[in-house]
Amino acid sequence: MIKKPAVPIVRCAVYTRKSTEEGLDMDFNTLDAQREACEAYIASQKSEGWFLVPDRYDDGGFSGGNLERPALKQLLADVEAGKINVVVVYKIDRLTRSLLDFSKLVEQFDRRNVTFASITQSFNTTTSMGRLTLNILLSFAQFEREISAERIRDKFAQSKRRGIWMGGHVPLGYEVQNRKLLVVPSEAESVRHIYQRFLECGSATQLVKELDAAGIRAKNGNLLDKGYLYRMLANRLYLGEIVMGEESFPGEHEAIIDRDTWEQVRAMMADKTRRQGTNRVHPPALLKGLIRCRHCNRSMSPTFTSKDGRQYRYYLCQTALKNGYDACPLRTVAAGEIEAVVIQQVRTMLKAPELVVKTWQAGEGGDGSLKEREVINALRRIEPVWEVLFPIEQQRLVQLLIGSVEVGKGDVEVHLRAEGLDTLARELSDIGNQKEVAA
Repeated sequence: MIKKPAVPIVRCAVYTRKSTEEGLDMDFNTLDAQREACEAYIASQKSEGWFLVPDRYDDGGFSGGNLERPALKQLLADVEAGKINVVVVYKIDRLTRSLLDFSKLVEQFDRRNVTFASITQSFNTTTSMGRLTLNILLSFAQFEREISAERIRDKFAQSKRRGIWMGGHVPLGYEVQNRKLLVVPSEAESVRHIYQRFLECGSATQLVKELDAAGIRAKNGNLLDKGYLYRMLANRLYLGEIVMGEESFPGEHEAIIDRDTWEQVRAMMADKTRRQGTNRVHPPALLKGLIRCRHCNRSMSPTFTSKDGRQYRYYLCQTALKNGYDACPLRTVAAGEIEAVVIQQVRTMLKAPELVVKTWQAGEGGDGSLKEREVINALRRIEPVWEVLFPIEQQRLVQLLIGSVEVGKGDVEVHLRAEGLDTLARELSDIGNQKEVAA
């Protein structure tokens, strides 16, 4: 006797919805009609293992334009709990009228391997035709999203052309009331003072110190640094304008800075930029991205100055760069001196690779394909040829071997990179093996 294969159990939930409450007090209303039709469809699929779950999911008096519906939320919660395999609706618009919401629901159903069926539209995602229809609808949903985004962008652009502030960071000197920028008198005085003092001293570094001493702070109460100042001095909102891309338009808000002061500040900043950019060629920085100030726990950036035709390289603490030299006890270190110290430490380690291997082993020694003796032999090959390496190759080796360089007043601490040691040792080991084969 041939046994028939077992039919899987498919738990079906019926969802019904009506936009208004009109007629819901009747003995047999539209929700009942929707449910009765869906129950009949589920009964017709009994041979496929479909059966109706006892819970009801009826939303009477709720719009299909959003997902804020109590019964729908309960349905989705039961979907997440794995209590439902198929969601059955009378028409797709009972589930939602928004294609965007529709795509969200489908994504949630897909995550839980739940399908749904619309009984009056021959729509059933358990079939290939139903899935094809779904893909078509989702394409339209994507189209609707893009059209909506374009409408929003167009609305923003049109509003800005009319001088309307459309949100964002509220600069010092203004506050927002009823979605409009209003001048804060006390802050506006600080803004005018900043513009005037920059014209008088021409130095953002000096101005940062003065503002700190005067207790002038940013909107959030933080100290003003050079980056913040430069953004303020370039903000056309203070001129009473709204910026859109490369264009600016007269704004609805009141200006804080007059045009003459604005033009003078912009001319001074453009002149400083032009003078700083003349023949400015950045020299190589061996420790770029590695060196840190121990006192401030901030990174140090490579920079240089020129005097009497000579170029002097050094590393500058970010705290000193943004808040003035007095804000950091270390401030700068001469690039040539600190690089020589680090290189000497690296070469000392290469002469005694057993010390380096300890770091390599502490980093779990790679994947085990290299032996300790191979790593030691590989590292010993570097030191004798260090002097003849190109600067770019020396920099690559330093970046591989060193994780960070912490600098304090009178001391330097170098931290190795275990993963970099493994990479370097593997490269050198391969080169050595190739030479042995060639010999």
